[in-house]
Amino acid sequence: MAKYMLIMRGTDESVAKMMETPFEEMLETVGRFNEELIRAGVLVAAEGLDDPSQGVVVSFDGEAPVVTDGPYGETKELFGGFYLIDVASKEEAVEWAKRLPAFPGSKCEVRRVPGIEEFPQDNEWIVKERAWRERTGQL
Repeated sequence: MAKYMLIMRGTDESVAKMMETPFEEMLETVGRFNEELIRAGVLVAAEGLDDPSQGVVVSFDGEAPVVTDGPYGETKELFGGFYLIDVASKEEAVEWAKRLPAFPGSKCEVRRVPGIEEFPQDNEWIVKERAWRERTGQL
């Protein structure tokens, strides 16, 4: 099994369409999809994000980090949330992504999440992280 992140990306247009949808209807649609993931035993985590205008951007372009309000001005797609699933293959992750309850104009990026076992096990930082994951029940 391998973990994959389904990264939901929206445009101003797709977010506007989402905002026109009654909240209860959206919860029902997303809830049904989440239930499918849970029944299949593949859901690890899922979170949506607040409105981009409520966030900040920390830019590392100069000597000191610069903090500005709101989302990146140049972006055409905004990261709106994610699903983390544990499936047998990239192909299976793509099949789940194709079933996401998304609005027209949205996109979903599918990326594999490397496991800690893929890193050098004798590295002191990996040893510390592995110990932390074991203490917190993640391994």
